[in-house]
Amino acid sequence: MELQKNTPNTAYGPAFVEHELRQVDAVIKQRLSSGVPLVGDVAQHIIAAGGKRLRPTLLLLCCGALGFEGAQRFNMAAVVEFIHTATLLHDDVVDESTLRRGQPTANAKFGNPASVLIGDFLYSRAFQMMVEAQDMRIMKVLADATNVIAEGEVLQLMNMHNADLSEDGYLKVIRSKTSKLFEASAQVGAILSGATNAQEAACAEFGQALGTAFQVIDDVLDYTGDASVMGKNLGDDLREGKATLPLILAMQHGTSEEARTVRNAIEKGDAGQLEAVATIVRRTGGLESAMQSASREIDRALAQARLLPAGPHTDTMIALATSSLARNK
Repeated sequence: MELQKNTPNTAYGPAFVEHELRQVDAVIKQRLSSGVPLVGDVAQHIIAAGGKRLRPTLLLLCCGALGFEGAQRFNMAAVVEFIHTATLLHDDVVDESTLRRGQPTANAKFGNPASVLIGDFLYSRAFQMMVEAQDMRIMKVLADATNVIAEGEVLQLMNMHNADLSEDGYLKVIRSKTSKLFEASAQVGAILSGATNAQEAACAEFGQALGTAFQVIDDVLDYTGDASVMGKNLGDDLREGKATLPLILAMQHGTSEEARTVRNAIEKGDAGQLEAVATIVRRTGGLESAMQSASREIDRALAQARLLPAGPHTDTMIALATSSLARNK
């Protein structure tokens, strides 16, 4: 299986951890090996599509900031990427997505049954690798995170087409579904490093805050982004009936007629209303308000990063958080 050779985007894969990320890719390649041909075919499709490798990067940065250079960091970085990829495979089936990272999704190319089963394979391979680490704390953090992510997915499913979802309800979903693996990745990096309780807590909160901001920005980009740059179909959230933060804020700040238009689009999952809804979201300041929420999360992340030992890895964590506010994909 040939891994993609592109250089990681410096905004997400900092240049000085590029070599480490390639080590992680080598572990991924090795551990995706299977005697079942379809496993290899789907895995190759996933790897070839690339990705930001944010969660492995976060784990590596926390290890670097706290002085851990053991090879186990590559294995655990691969584990969190496997868990993340499994969630993407299952997400795309549930959401009936057809495009991710500019390529057809695995379910679009191989079918839903194959995507679900390969997702299960990735979960199980991740848990095999966790056991090999022989560290009960790491196993507990990652097992708990996987369970919380699953709960978040179910919670999001329950809230599809729910135009009454509150901002707190929205945050509960994304902190389970998205932020939890960011948090766990950073925390595992701290545990591997033998960090103090305070340092571990700082890493975990940094990850949670960064993950929350990342998802809020992702939801903003669904109404402002460029599909050719983002590599996914704009308006997918609306088509799926997701009441994301820009929509929640637009309904709060818009006129009764505007709120009714947005509500109707969410309840019907009407992507045909994307232009009208995007206009309302812009006019009511929903996009700006959502970005302000993301900015507050980044401020929280920065405060935690500054509690870690000074050095290039910590500096890069700060730069990673700051640059995320300007991302376009």
